[in-house]
Amino acid sequence: MLADLSGPLDGVVTLVDGSTFCISGRTGDLFPGAAQGLFYRDTRILSTWQVRVQGTVPHVVMVLRAEPSQATFISRVPVGDQQTELLIERTRYLADGMGEQIRLRNLGHYSLRTTLQIRSGVDFADLFAVKEGKPQSPGLTSTHPHRSWLDVYDEADGARRGVRIAAEGAVAYSEGLHFEVTVPPGGEWRTSVIVRPCLQGEQTQEPVLLDRPPAEPAAPIRRRSRDGKPRVDTISAELRPILARSLQDLRALRIVDPQHPAVPAVAAGAPWFMALFGRDSLLSSYLALPVEPSLAVGTLRVLARHQGTRVDPRTEEEPGRILHETRLGTAAPLTRGGGSVYYGTIDATPLFVMLLGELHRWGLAPAEVAELLPNADRALMWIERYGDRDGDGFVEYQRMTGSGLLNQGWKDSDDAISFADGRPARTPIALAEVQGYVYAAYLARAHVALAAGDTGQAARLSARAGRLKAAFNERFWLPEQGWFALGLDADKRPIDALASNMGHCLWTGLIDEDKAGAVAERLMSAEMFTGWGVRTLASTMGAYNPMSYHNGSVWPHDNALIATGLIRYGFVREGQRLAAGILDAATAFDGRLPELFGGFDRGDYPAPIPYPTSCAPQASAAATPIQLMKALLRLDPRMSRRELWFSPVWPRQYGPLQLHHIPLGPDRIGLRVDPAKDGPAGAELTGVPEDVTVIRAARPPLTELSGQPPARHPLRP
Repeated sequence: MLADLSGPLDGVVTLVDGSTFCISGRTGDLFPGAAQGLFYRDTRILSTWQVRVQGTVPHVVMVLRAEPSQATFISRVPVGDQQTELLIERTRYLADGMGEQIRLRNLGHYSLRTTLQIRSGVDFADLFAVKEGKPQSPGLTSTHPHRSWLDVYDEADGARRGVRIAAEGAVAYSEGLHFEVTVPPGGEWRTSVIVRPCLQGEQTQEPVLLDRPPAEPAAPIRRRSRDGKPRVDTISAELRPILARSLQDLRALRIVDPQHPAVPAVAAGAPWFMALFGRDSLLSSYLALPVEPSLAVGTLRVLARHQGTRVDPRTEEEPGRILHETRLGTAAPLTRGGGSVYYGTIDATPLFVMLLGELHRWGLAPAEVAELLPNADRALMWIERYGDRDGDGFVEYQRMTGSGLLNQGWKDSDDAISFADGRPARTPIALAEVQGYVYAAYLARAHVALAAGDTGQAARLSARAGRLKAAFNERFWLPEQGWFALGLDADKRPIDALASNMGHCLWTGLIDEDKAGAVAERLMSAEMFTGWGVRTLASTMGAYNPMSYHNGSVWPHDNALIATGLIRYGFVREGQRLAAGILDAATAFDGRLPELFGGFDRGDYPAPIPYPTSCAPQASAAATPIQLMKALLRLDPRMSRRELWFSPVWPRQYGPLQLHHIPLGPDRIGLRVDPAKDGPAGAELTGVPEDVTVIRAARPPLTELSGQPPARHPLRP
């Protein structure tokens, strides 16, 4: 079903397909002076793209969207002495390049002879330069018109890049393509235009054959077969478009390493973060694991190839460290670190081990899990040797140079970490949620060791996890306030702001049972919960701003982890309420959750307020509805012991739900829940292997399953 995205004429339309994305206005045109263009591997390969009929600028009517990589721009233009009106339909679709089908419809009663021009421009500017409003061509660009195609080349740093723009029936000239057009009364005229990049000596395949409509792509387009893939069925008119959009967006955000094109990973988000980000890609893969397991495998393998091997203050690389960001562009280095890979993140390294452990629990990709265990062990080595900077048992961050990220957790803006009165905290900083990730990483690796029969390593790692949990609950807990500190600052003082970070500690199981109730109450209080979601920072804090990036806004992925933690600790009603708020927000955003939105109370406005530069689609936001669904289903496997916990708390408001082809080891199972029915009739599993024990209860904490009870004594300061 096509959606009418009519709105302000200056609205932005973003299309994405892996490493190719296009940003335009609602006319479909691209203007070089704006942050627009067609981008391929972080390089702008079209800076200008304007369609004119007899020199006239068309008037936009509407934009229709079918999927993340395709849109149709509809405009009209009066031409000729009789004021015959033309309707212009431009259907744009992306793959490794861009195709655009142009259809002129003569709505008048007279035959029309006119001209159509496509004005094109190529600057090969780097993505960041475009975003910052400083696009510059890095080399000498030359244009070569041929009969019906135009070649543009650029030489920079010894590398030749190029773009071919071609169309049937066109006459090429230095600034684009020209067509002589005759349209009969009530008739139409069509052409297809292809934009095909060639970067670093690699020429892509044509994205679309010229004589095929966009709904029937030619073989070179990457087909995404759904045969045997996990599928979700629901009768809920609210939930169905949200889950469908989530799956579409996650598949559109797939990217590949050009040197290893068979291994997919997931980019952080469009338009500006179509790159591999350690934290974002790992979290997104975790959240989407039940329906897109290949993303987890691919993301881990790509990150493992770039795992740190040396100490380099310039890029903040250290042995065993997992990167923060890598780019595929060739025109310019990253703004931070001066290279194509930057490592300044504190949480990607434990998250790497966590995701590997999750793959192991689901029994997925056993060969890949075994292959990646040395990388996990190097990651744990980094945690203890480099992450714990002062030997106090907590992992903290401090940038190595003045150009690195000041804050290196998921709230990485410069003003994100502050005390309750608004004073900024001084680094090095040990963040609360990072300790939770480290705790979960220890337990994940312990379970893999236990499954392999290495009880000694399992016991050592479980003991480390236990000591960290005891120390965290002693040092981070603020009994007078009734919440956990956001972190510890350079002087080991608790950063006393009330923030959402402690919700991640519920997700990882780091919080003691006797404190979990107070945490749940605070997270769902009026100062934190807006009705749409939990704020990043409470409204009573000194740095609170509902339209800031990290100091009062609402982030969907943050809320997915909090809701999972609430349900895991038994606060089911709170978790259901939070999940419903986020899904309501998704409905308000036409089924697509943005990266973040404003933290205003739900009673203030009838819909959540968009954040101006929020990415959409964004991977972790796209995966959020999937994780909420999984959390509410309480489906938790441990395939090394052939055990599967299943105790759904699916809300009645969403009606029956069915999942098909859920991966469980080498098998595929089905699931059906109907909250209107009690007992087994309301929750059914199908296809479960006979040797797998189904346990109709919530999964207990991983520490209780390890066979190695964690030590309770605290770490020494």
